[in-house]
Amino acid sequence: MIYTCYDMVRDCRAGRAEGRSYFVSQYVPVIQKLVARYFPECAADGTLIGRLLVALDRPESSLFQSLDPAPERWFVAELRQRVLAAVEDFQGQPVPQPEIDLETLGSALEPLTMVEKQAAWLETMRYTAEEAGVLLRMDPRTVEKIRDKARERIRSCLNAWRRTLLADNGRPLGRAAALAHTEPCLADKAFLDVLDGRATWRGRDEMERHVSTCWHCIDHFCRLAEVVELLRRLTPLSEAGARPFYDVLGIPRRSEPAWKRWLR
Repeated sequence: MIYTCYDMVRDCRAGRAEGRSYFVSQYVPVIQKLVARYFPECAADGTLIGRLLVALDRPESSLFQSLDPAPERWFVAELRQRVLAAVEDFQGQPVPQPEIDLETLGSALEPLTMVEKQAAWLETMRYTAEEAGVLLRMDPRTVEKIRDKARERIRSCLNAWRRTLLADNGRPLGRAAALAHTEPCLADKAFLDVLDGRATWRGRDEMERHVSTCWHCIDHFCRLAEVVELLRRLTPLSEAGARPFYDVLGIPRRSEPAWKRWLR
């Protein structure tokens, strides 16, 4: 019997050890990668991942409240948002005001295509041209050319500019984009259809007309592309690697099979 993400959500909601231990072994590596990318200054904090797990494991956490069929990519996209928000809460510092707002960014990059805007936006997510090329299935040299064009357009709209402006303002811009949802914004399935190569020509055309002027959906698309790549490279924790986190959450130790004890 295959144990699925849906099974995990159901069991975690019920407080069962099976779901909670599966969450630790499968998704702590995702949490670790997210923290390393977005909060590298926290790399030396050996207690951070444990504190994040405790915060996510609370009954009031909405991460495990939905019993809708939960595709793994949807779940990890939700996990991403909660991890970033929780680390910001732990830091106890307000998210700084961005040096460039979405309106100014949108005006500067208005002539760019949807894909070009995604290439530029991934810079706010701290992705190099090489890494963004993997997510967008694009030559890194093309990504860098797009970013150079975007930088020139942004520079022409601001009095103060530097090459790292988008990367330096990624967190406040990402938060602003996440809050900029409107009624026409698209559901996860539309973006995942594009990423999976299932989108029809008409569906993709309709999506591009909306997304090209919506930074919420550009951010959403980039986040889902990030999730797809995270899961593609996912290596679950070994039992030894997961054990300290089981202990943090109070997950009972599994009984070792008798044959293993006998061999030992």
